[in-house]
Amino acid sequence: MFCGDAFLRIPNTEFSKPVEKKWNPPDHVAIMVSHKEFAGAGKKPGLQVWRIENLDLKPVPQALHGSFFTGDAYLLLFTTSAPSYNVHMWLGDSCSQDESGAAAIFSTQLDDFLGGGPVQYRELQNSESNTFLGYFKSGIKYQRGGVASGFQHVVTNDMSVKRLLHLKGRRAIRATEVDMSWNSFNKGDCFIVDLGQHIYQWCGSECNRFERLKASELGIDIRDNERNGRAKLHMVEEGEEPAEIIEVMPAEQTRPNSESRISDASGSMKVSAVAPSSPFKQAMLSPEECYILDNGVDKNIFVWKGPKANKAERRAAMSAGQQFIKDKGYSNKTQIQVLPAGAETTLFKQFFFNWMDKDETTGPTKAYTIGRIAKVDQVPFDASSLHSNKAMAAQHGMVDDGKGKVQIWRVEGEKVPVDPSAYGHFYGGDCYLILYSYRLGGREQHIIYTWQGLKCTQDELAASAFLTVKLDDSMGGSPVQVRVTQGQEPPHLMSLFQGKPMIIHSGGTSRKGGQSHSGSTRLFNIRQSSSSATRAVEVSASSLNTNDVFVLKSPNALYVWRGVGASDEEMEAAKYVVDFLGGSAKHVSEGSEPGDFWAALGGKKDYQTSKSLQNMVNAPRLFGCSNKTGRLTVEEVPGDFTQSDLATDDVMLLDTWDQIFLWVGNEANAEEKTGAPKIAKDYVESDPSGRRGLPITTIKQGAEPPTFTGWFQAWESKMWEMDPLDRIRARFQR
Repeated sequence: MFCGDAFLRIPNTEFSKPVEKKWNPPDHVAIMVSHKEFAGAGKKPGLQVWRIENLDLKPVPQALHGSFFTGDAYLLLFTTSAPSYNVHMWLGDSCSQDESGAAAIFSTQLDDFLGGGPVQYRELQNSESNTFLGYFKSGIKYQRGGVASGFQHVVTNDMSVKRLLHLKGRRAIRATEVDMSWNSFNKGDCFIVDLGQHIYQWCGSECNRFERLKASELGIDIRDNERNGRAKLHMVEEGEEPAEIIEVMPAEQTRPNSESRISDASGSMKVSAVAPSSPFKQAMLSPEECYILDNGVDKNIFVWKGPKANKAERRAAMSAGQQFIKDKGYSNKTQIQVLPAGAETTLFKQFFFNWMDKDETTGPTKAYTIGRIAKVDQVPFDASSLHSNKAMAAQHGMVDDGKGKVQIWRVEGEKVPVDPSAYGHFYGGDCYLILYSYRLGGREQHIIYTWQGLKCTQDELAASAFLTVKLDDSMGGSPVQVRVTQGQEPPHLMSLFQGKPMIIHSGGTSRKGGQSHSGSTRLFNIRQSSSSATRAVEVSASSLNTNDVFVLKSPNALYVWRGVGASDEEMEAAKYVVDFLGGSAKHVSEGSEPGDFWAALGGKKDYQTSKSLQNMVNAPRLFGCSNKTGRLTVEEVPGDFTQSDLATDDVMLLDTWDQIFLWVGNEANAEEKTGAPKIAKDYVESDPSGRRGLPITTIKQGAEPPTFTGWFQAWESKMWEMDPLDRIRARFQR
């Protein structure tokens, strides 16, 4: 699912020597000016939109944001509270070359006005980025015409409007103005018949429930924003059209009754190649250069601006991207993102193996509150408030404090109970089922953790999956299922052993009489999670980290090594590892290690010494898995998703970076239910950023734990007790 084709460097010489004929920056790059409209640009969080009118910038009223004339070009600025900025240049299918050129000039000027810090996007009609679509949750509208043909963004409350909008898309709704004619309709889609004072949502006989919901949201948006709530909104079924609709259609035409149509949601310069395919290495990015990451097969490319690249080169980044698309023969719908160093998007980072932000170390991510990507506050863990603070529960991966009932079985063809005295020890040659039961809101809840060792057999992997389903079926299908790969244990699983660390052995088995002989030298890494649970993982000798505690067992000695950034809780957990290994431990502080310590590790080597704990913030992403178009496809939900984006007739995939959730809607069909888990597995394993083996949690509609619901603002536990269509129809009445 990640398929970056190539990674190329843009040579300095092409930009720093404009006298050469290879490539010359346009005149506007050499002499930058500031437009009067920029005086208020970026002064407060939110979206600002301008249209190119007679090669000048004219602001678009806020009530009409999301409505675009197809013959025009637009400039958009989105400002966060940090602040950080996104600059978008939107080009309609019919806009002129002069208008698109002016948009490019103003985009570059705005970027320069804001200090070169914005991320720049080139947006094309019907091929907009998810970032762009996310600004318009109820959908975007394409209107015919433009400045050249005399069409203006009119004031609100225009009751003389007569237009027909064709709606397409399940996650991102696009409404395109079409001929006011029965020939424009089809049975598989929804349409908006906008007659000014009355707005009719027309539903084809073969459109599905979720499309109806999204069409209703757009209709409500038109009524509330374009008409200031003064129009009346109606829902109309195919074949039940009122006289008002029939009267505006050409008299000689009849209503649609033909074969149904299925709606598918669906200056030259030289560059030198750096790497032919992803995953790329971050070290390839020199701060003195600009680069193009070529993902043209997916119709997008990225231009990365090094902080020390020369000024002309940085200013001309968008132009360089456009020329690259032309030279490669890519579709003119190919998106361009221009990224200054330090403002890399999540999608860009995922083409790199183990992308590291400034002052970042490796290891599990820490927890942050939901908010704008540019400013995210860390939430301290408080177990007593887990049930009331769902955002914290989601970010820390905790449904409760781990004090419920625990049962563990080892997979040996069948479930074999593990002796409770051995709870907390997991061996890489085994698979385990852990059933956790707890009470929430007066109801008993269950989680099945399926832990799979890295050295277990394929038969054991298959058996663990089969036994998980069997256990789930025996409990009426109510448990939440979490697949855990060794080394990727979520905080809640780590908390089940009541103050003791979860101890993970790199190999071997806990089967009676089947234990393999341990190595003469063993090293355990002890780290505390953001929820205060600890884990001791057997690691290789090169895994020292200044933020952690390590226990080293050699034939001649036993050491407890404390890094500068380690916690007292991690030192306390080390006692359990020492007790298990046996012997009297010598305590060693970082920087005062004896020679025997390094000798046991095979000699002193470089290790992670950054004292800053990992601070990477990765925005959660929501995808829908649907076969409504005849084949199983995956589409991302744009923008800040909400509970209403969970389509009850689909399977949804929620990526919170260190965990994957599969949410199964009650109306999802069999193909979606069986195909989505494979998609989730492929999604993780093909990620160039190196997230193979992440836990994948399967959740059923109506049985969502707070670790899932906390990622959604204002989750309503009773939302689906009422038909969503009835709920939104109630909003039709004012």
